[in-house]
Amino acid sequence: MKKISLVTWVLLTLSPVAFADWTLVGEESRIDYVSIKANSTGEVNYFKTLEGSITDSGAVSLTIDLNSVETGVSIRNERMQTEFFDTENFADAKVRGAVDVSRAVELQKGETYQEALKLTLSLHGVVADVDAQVQVTKLANDQLLVTSLSPVIIDAQTFDLGEGVEKLQTLAGLPSISSVVPVTFNLVFK
Repeated sequence: MKKISLVTWVLLTLSPVAFADWTLVGEESRIDYVSIKANSTGEVNYFKTLEGSITDSGAVSLTIDLNSVETGVSIRNERMQTEFFDTENFADAKVRGAVDVSRAVELQKGETYQEALKLTLSLHGVVADVDAQVQVTKLANDQLLVTSLSPVIIDAQTFDLGEGVEKLQTLAGLPSISSVVPVTFNLVFK
């Protein structure tokens, strides 16, 4: 019995990551999406402000500040905020889910594992399920890097954003803007 207690004590004291929450390092993390307009022009956009965490039980929480959208053109940023995302009423998007923390804890620096995640995305007042294939990598200082293995496909229609797509199309004088966008991410947790 004493041997088991000693082993437990050693594990608890030597592995702070095993029982600690991880917090998203916003300045080292990024969510990108590609918008397709006029059937053939792709533009990479991203969000500058992200917050999130992974609890010791594996609960994932991510908040995306929709006012931080960056398209590379200030008027386009404003239109995305006001006409598409309607940030006055829906300032952020939220992602929730769960990961297998026990696998992450077992990783050594530089090791990875892959996992299929079932997430929920709350966007524009609508909550929908989203599937994501991710790779988790253990970094130095007990940090975790969670990256998308393949793009997550988000359809604006699912989140009642079709009217916003039409407004953007009209304002920009474009023949089309795709309502479906591929989303990729690189998230660092500490």
